[in-house]
Amino acid sequence: MNNLATNWHREVSSGERFRFGANWAAFLKRITTEDIELAERSLRTMLEIERLDDETFLDIGSGSGLFSLAARRLGARVTSFDFDPQSVACTSELKRWFFAGDPQWDVGQRSILEGDWFAGLGTFDVVYSWGVLHHTGRLWDAMENTVQLVSPGGLLFIAIYNDQGRASRMWTKVKRAYVRAPATLKWAVLLPAFVLLWGPSFVRDTVTGRPLRTWKGYTARGMDPWRDVVDWVGGYPFEVARPEEIFEFCRAYGFELRKLKTCAGGHGCNEFVFIRSHQRQRGSANKP
Repeated sequence: MNNLATNWHREVSSGERFRFGANWAAFLKRITTEDIELAERSLRTMLEIERLDDETFLDIGSGSGLFSLAARRLGARVTSFDFDPQSVACTSELKRWFFAGDPQWDVGQRSILEGDWFAGLGTFDVVYSWGVLHHTGRLWDAMENTVQLVSPGGLLFIAIYNDQGRASRMWTKVKRAYVRAPATLKWAVLLPAFVLLWGPSFVRDTVTGRPLRTWKGYTARGMDPWRDVVDWVGGYPFEVARPEEIFEFCRAYGFELRKLKTCAGGHGCNEFVFIRSHQRQRGSANKP
């Protein structure tokens, strides 16, 4: 077992990390053509492109591999990595299903917090990390390593949990309680959180004569609503940032904001697309 796998097992066993890959493996069992098409549409919309032919695409924290697959189908040369070995297995399986033996798609186990291996990795036309960097336990170190991987003129597409103040601190406690609870008691944390997250929608849809309408129409980045709840409640480590913190950090590294999609002050992720207009030295930004 390599050091990364050892570290992952230690963190999971000690109740310091959620098994993201196990959740993705469950999702992968029901992936559909529509899920893949939605992922492609998301990339085209946010990056404002039609194709990624001959572009290099780095997927940091590839999870199920869905967006790596979408980028490859759009013509990019893809590099995917994840810290969670089960997520790496999911991405590898998705590659085997659709692009078996393809030399233009590389999948491996890495951590964005590693330092030594970055020197040989080079830079990429598109660096993508959706809902990942805030789960490293060292958000701003992960951000600093990530921005170094974007080529001059390249795009950075990230999504980071919104800072809700007191509510975010409450969710941190919920998430920590979930990952530290024995497997037989995790439902005691999950069930109340599920009611809190979905109860209002169920009531609203029932009152308006459209029971389960929101649940049935849920299409959050291809994930089904139940898997999304488990991911949200269990997602630990957990850090948050205000949109202006992300903006100021990236600007200090020579990035300009190209597209922004917020969660309107609620829980969830703010999405950012930056373009690297010029390059500044590592450590030039003040970390919040």
